[in-house]
Amino acid sequence: MKKSVLFPLARRLVALLLWPFIVAVSAAAAGPNILLIVSEDNGPELGCYGDRFARTPHLDRFAEEGVRFANAIVPFSVCSPSRACFLTGLHPQENGQIGLATHKFALYRPDVRNVVTLLKAKNYRTGLVGKLHVNPESAFPFDSTAIPSSNFQRKESPADYAAAAAKFIRESGGAPWFLSVNFPDAHLPFIAQAHGVPAKPLTADDVKPMPWIGADTPRIREQVANYYNCLERLDYSVALLLAELKKSGQEEHTIVCYIGDHGAQFPRGKGTVYEAALRVPMIVRWPGVAKAGTVREELVSTLDLLPTWLAASGPGLAVSLSGRDLRPLLGGDGHVPWRRYNFGFTTGSFPGNCFVQHSVRDERFKLISSPRPHTDNLIARSYLDESHPTFVISGAKAADCADLAPHVRAAWDRWRSPPRYELYDLKADPYEWHDVADDSAHAAVKGRLIAALVAQQKEMRDPFLDADNLEAYVRNQLSNRDQAYRKAANFRWPYLDAFPVWRDHFEAKPPQPFKP
Repeated sequence: MKKSVLFPLARRLVALLLWPFIVAVSAAAAGPNILLIVSEDNGPELGCYGDRFARTPHLDRFAEEGVRFANAIVPFSVCSPSRACFLTGLHPQENGQIGLATHKFALYRPDVRNVVTLLKAKNYRTGLVGKLHVNPESAFPFDSTAIPSSNFQRKESPADYAAAAAKFIRESGGAPWFLSVNFPDAHLPFIAQAHGVPAKPLTADDVKPMPWIGADTPRIREQVANYYNCLERLDYSVALLLAELKKSGQEEHTIVCYIGDHGAQFPRGKGTVYEAALRVPMIVRWPGVAKAGTVREELVSTLDLLPTWLAASGPGLAVSLSGRDLRPLLGGDGHVPWRRYNFGFTTGSFPGNCFVQHSVRDERFKLISSPRPHTDNLIARSYLDESHPTFVISGAKAADCADLAPHVRAAWDRWRSPPRYELYDLKADPYEWHDVADDSAHAAVKGRLIAALVAQQKEMRDPFLDADNLEAYVRNQLSNRDQAYRKAANFRWPYLDAFPVWRDHFEAKPPQPFKP
């Protein structure tokens, strides 16, 4: 009798002790696991990107273990559109999420293929920890979700996110999995300390504003200090998460990708098409594939993540995507033929901030296109005008503007009412202060970038190529600045129906399907 009881118990104990090894071996027969870590509202203000005020030792170590991309961007520098891009592998003009989900912007089609549906078709188990913030949520049928709120007040702790991720990994058994973990830091409000982290918060006396902001006052320094405190808490959160992955025994069979969803919410940041808004940290650790300590300078995009994951997961159905498989860049080899241009876009993301702009950059020059030039840029006003209904606390108040350098004042004025085109030499002027669009010495560069932008718009069938679409969209946005639509149960933005029809009738060569 004792023997029949003890033997099953012994078998269970052995199985429990060997569980991480068993899971890793069974998963090795399929594609690798994929862990996507997403932080809110932060550009590359990390130690591993050379920021001298950042206290991010765990992310710095993570960068040493993988490949760090020095010139990674998001296609749209606001949360919902940015997330829709890396989840679908399509530009915002292609997938339809051209504004915030909280303001009822959405994908054109709920059946658009995305990372969840594509990987589930390959027998991956899929999970989400943290917010999704893309409409409709039903388009992303995750097998498991946890902490669905934005958590901007940081009520849920870093440990809560790590515990939710650990639970998902345990429950996945031997199946390969995709898990997206979305942290609230460093979104406003910039909370100096939450759950005891950081132990010793930075103060205004410890930092200086990021050089792309242009203003330096005690009030702005306080906001900047707390932004860095948020980044330190993010770093701690990532450390707890990676520790849980290591404890699971699946670290060596897991691709880990870390990105920010767009730049920080300071003047000329979030919501714009300046580099401070579009550039993000992007680091990939892939044991056996990504050469540790590699830094790549190529122009990459978060659009490149989904093609990479699909290629890693093995052969499958062909699907049209806008990004490129990153694997050729991960091995540490020298020159790799890559794209020449990166493209950005903004609508302002909701009626109160409505302003449409495109951008294109090569390795040195950046062009900004404003198809409605010399009109009121509501995004700029939200940062520079205290009377704006959605003025952000990290913007510049009147007192912050009293002693600006002439080049900063000129750049802010240009931002408030942009010309048709702006051109910046990022090698000589990385923070985009000095517009050289009217400099005859750069006429050829300007013409080339305009042509590249138009060609890209045609390839993606961008509805904003059409002046009638542009004017109809802007008129509709400006007529809804009272935000009454947010309380209307069946409200639907007209572009969601009009733009797909226009795209279907636009004669352009469609992109070639991506084949893993």
